[in-house]
Amino acid sequence: MKKTILMFAAVGAMLFTGCKDNASDKVKAENVEASAERDAKETVYPEITFEETEFDFGNIAKGTAVEHTFKFTNTGDAPLVITNASSSCGCTVPTYPKNETIAPGESGEMLVKFNGSGNGQVTKTVTVSANTEKGKEQIKIKAFVEADENAS
Repeated sequence: MKKTILMFAAVGAMLFTGCKDNASDKVKAENVEASAERDAKETVYPEITFEETEFDFGNIAKGTAVEHTFKFTNTGDAPLVITNASSSCGCTVPTYPKNETIAPGESGEMLVKFNGSGNGQVTKTVTVSANTEKGKEQIKIKAFVEADENAS
């Protein structure tokens, strides 16, 4: 019992002597300003702006591979990094500058290949994941896939 009382007394003494200083007196004004500046920069995002967000290949024969290059610019105030680009199906394959930094004002390209699968009017979506405020952008390709005349 004596050991328990002695332990509580020691812990209590440490708490009372350790908290006698006012914590706000220890904060330096220059650190507050630096933190405010850092936090303000965190609200600045890059912005990806595509010259076109949709491309129509028109009529193509079934199985014909086609491709289109989507051009974009970082119109934001921070470096742009594209982390992923995925399509709505395996017949559409995007190629992009993965994890490369694109400075504000600089441009880049994303190549989208389509293998001509499907029948009739086809629309495929590519979702671009980047460090923008929204986090995701979408571009689309369209084509009218004409039926194979040799199919029976």
